[in-house]
Amino acid sequence: MRHFLLLLSLFPLALSAQSIKGKVFGKTPVGNEILPGATLTLLGSTKGSTSNEFGVFEFKEGADLQGKLVVSYLGFKTDTVEIAERTYFSIYLEPDPQNLETATVVAKNGGSFISALQGMKVEIITQKELTKAACCDLAGCFETQGTIQAQTTNLVLNSKELRILGLSGVYNQVLVDGMPMVIGSSFTYGISGIPGTLVDQIYVAKGANSVLQGFESISGQVNVIIKEAKPEQEKVLLNAYLNSFGEKHLNANFSTLLGKKWRSLSSFHMVQPAGKWDRDRDNFLDLPLLTRYSFYQKFSLGNETSLGWSSKIGLRYLDEKRIGGQEQFDAKTSLGSSQAYGQVAHFQQPEFYTKTGYRFSPQSKLSLMASAFQHRQDSWFGITRYEARNLSAYANLQYERLWAAKHDLKFGFSYRHFNLNESIQFLDNPLKRTFAGEYLRQERTPGAFVENVFNFNKTTIIAGLRADHHRDFGWQYVPRLTLRYNAGDATTIRANVGRGLRSVNLFAENAQLLISSRDIRFAEKMDLEKAWNTGVNLTHTAKMGTMLATLSMDLYHTRFQNQIFPDYDSGPTLAIIQNFRGLSVSNGFQLDAKMLFGEVFEAKFAYNFLDVYRRTNEQKVQLPFNATHRLMGAFSYEPKNKQWHADVNLHWMGPQRLPDTRSLPTELRQPDFSAAYSVLNLQFTKVWKKLELYGGCENLFDFRQLRPILGWQDPFGPNFDTAFAWGPTRGREWYVGVRMKW
Repeated sequence: MRHFLLLLSLFPLALSAQSIKGKVFGKTPVGNEILPGATLTLLGSTKGSTSNEFGVFEFKEGADLQGKLVVSYLGFKTDTVEIAERTYFSIYLEPDPQNLETATVVAKNGGSFISALQGMKVEIITQKELTKAACCDLAGCFETQGTIQAQTTNLVLNSKELRILGLSGVYNQVLVDGMPMVIGSSFTYGISGIPGTLVDQIYVAKGANSVLQGFESISGQVNVIIKEAKPEQEKVLLNAYLNSFGEKHLNANFSTLLGKKWRSLSSFHMVQPAGKWDRDRDNFLDLPLLTRYSFYQKFSLGNETSLGWSSKIGLRYLDEKRIGGQEQFDAKTSLGSSQAYGQVAHFQQPEFYTKTGYRFSPQSKLSLMASAFQHRQDSWFGITRYEARNLSAYANLQYERLWAAKHDLKFGFSYRHFNLNESIQFLDNPLKRTFAGEYLRQERTPGAFVENVFNFNKTTIIAGLRADHHRDFGWQYVPRLTLRYNAGDATTIRANVGRGLRSVNLFAENAQLLISSRDIRFAEKMDLEKAWNTGVNLTHTAKMGTMLATLSMDLYHTRFQNQIFPDYDSGPTLAIIQNFRGLSVSNGFQLDAKMLFGEVFEAKFAYNFLDVYRRTNEQKVQLPFNATHRLMGAFSYEPKNKQWHADVNLHWMGPQRLPDTRSLPTELRQPDFSAAYSVLNLQFTKVWKKLELYGGCENLFDFRQLRPILGWQDPFGPNFDTAFAWGPTRGREWYVGVRMKW
């Protein structure tokens, strides 16, 4: 910590005297864009410079400061600038249509790639990648990736979370346009409410990274960038989808200009329920009846790299209802009844966010990021009623300054307002459970942060520190440090270390506690969850003829200082809630290989090794539902005429440890480990100018975990539990869809 704080104290470095510095921009239809890699030469000499990833260049002391600068960049007209007595320049290049028309693309990144410009390792998933699978919602957007696993948390209502490094989804931060919108009571169903057709790009980062968005990120961060109206994007997008279970999806996006400066994107998303299916004859539906309506509006002004004002404003209203349980359950007549078991979750969520900024110069900018949502949920889990009212608001005022040509300093203040009111009632209580009542959480958390990017010839250092005052736990400090070293033109080594912490929303984030027949005992007051994360990454690219290959290796270690993990092993009818300050560790290794053959064929492979455990009574206990070994392969073929493409992805999941059931009756006991299994998905897409038809199959070989609900014969009895889903339960799923673009 002392060394880390010493590093932060080095921000005010001395500036070199008698040097020429500046920034290079390119004029585009949507505003001025930073031009990294622009070439600058002193006219009549061999002395030159190149702009860095921020568009910044510098001629150091000792250079001839007289004469003119010649500035060039592919796709823009070369310009000549008089130096005179000036020492700082903002250079704006005009586009060169002739140069652009003759440019030839010799290689491409594909639908997903690792950003070469960012100090942190960031995997970027583009719209192109999202067309390789059904991607009905955010939870289904990672079928061709090895970093994230979509894990089912409640199979009766098909709720999912995104896992990174084998840890629960609560430990990674899910952002929407950089805003924390999937937290609190919106966590359980939040990722499913974002349709894939509305997603522009997804940024995935492992471990503890930037401090700018808050202190929660422990295992990683997922930032979902929502589409906005752009000149190069379709004005109208219609998408319709139908699967073999009868579930229907409809999406419509409309883009338009509002006056000369504002741009507008309007979106409508609808899901209509499937039929009733019970293939394994356990009297429980294989998938819930889902009804969803979502309206989204986004306004955009200007460009963040241009001088003056820029703004993005997002508005959304979501209304969703999920019904699951026994086949004879009727939500209109059996709600809360012990005659038929059912689960119903109905919620509405209006939300708002904005990112508004003013750029004073190419080097400085002030930004305000603010968001708010209200989540109202009414749910039934058998005879247990659960109501949640959640109001969350967030504000972040940030100033950014490029200084000394090699430094990007950001600092500011944040404030979080969080109210969560939960009510639990038992219509009948034959099991004598004791946790009914009102639960109120209120947080008012002001904070301050500073982060500086040090750019040297081959090394980038990102050092950040934030301090937040929690009303229950006082001041909390989160330091983070990232290093990037370019070991050559094709090899990059990154390392990061940082602390993360979070407050627990027990019932909102652990619906299985409400579903299970177990009683809950609070052994002590819950503290903040705290952990340190350390990671190392190596990325290497190689080009051989028309093949471009990328190899990436990750090694991450997460060690908790405190963790809230319900203890299910102390007794078959009890879940004990307490702080665990012993050894709790996640070790993760990932190996990725991607090969692009010309512009037509892409192959990706990923291997994950996870060692997630805690030490209890001097014994190493693996945490359940984590496969030690996991493999993924994805293959795509698209001919040069772009008239169709075929996509296949294969997942192999090794055995997973299951919760201990030795104390249950013999007929209900489960094995210690699940079986290994594989899932094959495929899709074919036919493309015309304004029309795309696609169809495919998920889980082609129809692997199913049969009767995954423990105690399904007596859902109101003492041994009922829905938390034993370790594999697919619905089996093979065919689907067809159509996209129309104008």
